[in-house]
Amino acid sequence: MSESTLEALGGNAARPAQYGHDALVVCDNLVRIYQSGSVEVQALQGLDLLVHEGEMVAVVGASGSGKSTLLGVLSGMDAPTAGRVRVGRWDLMAMPARERVTYRRQTVGFVWQQTSRNLLPYLTARQNVALPIASVPRRQRRARAEELLDLVGVGHVADRQPHEMSGGEQQRVAIATALANSPQLLLADEPTGELDTTTTQEVFDTLRTVNREAGTTVVVVTHDHAVSSLVERTVAIRDGRTSSEVLRRESDGDVVHEEYAVMDRAGRLQVPREYREALALTSRVRLVLEADHLAVWRDGGAR
Repeated sequence: MSESTLEALGGNAARPAQYGHDALVVCDNLVRIYQSGSVEVQALQGLDLLVHEGEMVAVVGASGSGKSTLLGVLSGMDAPTAGRVRVGRWDLMAMPARERVTYRRQTVGFVWQQTSRNLLPYLTARQNVALPIASVPRRQRRARAEELLDLVGVGHVADRQPHEMSGGEQQRVAIATALANSPQLLLADEPTGELDTTTTQEVFDTLRTVNREAGTTVVVVTHDHAVSSLVERTVAIRDGRTSSEVLRRESDGDVVHEEYAVMDRAGRLQVPREYREALALTSRVRLVLEADHLAVWRDGGAR
């Protein structure tokens, strides 16, 4: 195709779409390295992740897998080391410190595991929710706070302080507070870690309500793989990379969970340990391209 033809087509005819161009959250080969004394810790090792607007995604993994580091980067509280990370119009790799404050106020809401980090103990639920929008008139603040408390199902605790609420009520008030500025993205770091099974279900129901009725994109980090039954998509992180995804679908009236391994953009695939051990797969494997699948054989195995 000639240069003049490209110009006639706007100059973009030969350019492939950028990875994640239509996603709200894009992590492309994301790396985060910490220095702990004389030791270098690579918490994220080239992680790829896309989250589209309107999704509710759970991120699971063992302690130290990198899932909380990922949330720290997406929230703007932590700076990435390398790769590409974007949320909406914000490029988090190139964002200066002063813009991080604006980003955190306008684009993301955050819910911590510890209720003491989410709510001020001397304020009522209504006052906690209204606090992030202190710049608007008082009547509007009150109406917004009550609207959000009703949305998350705790309108009855509007005049109570945190110590007068149950753990589940506190976390639902925390979710309402995180929504006060109408963020595009709600991040929750182990929001049910201190709750029992029944209350955990209530909090996840609340997050689903927020996702469905307010249209907020939700990313929840947890160590509990059982949450795959509570969300549509569960992403597992292992050793600083996405390793697998579980998709929840309805089929003929039944709920079906399908697990997929994740292949990154360099073609790397994490084979589960139980598979490697069962087939004695070690440092080298043979790959055989079949008509409709890829076969993986251990070194010296059958072909």
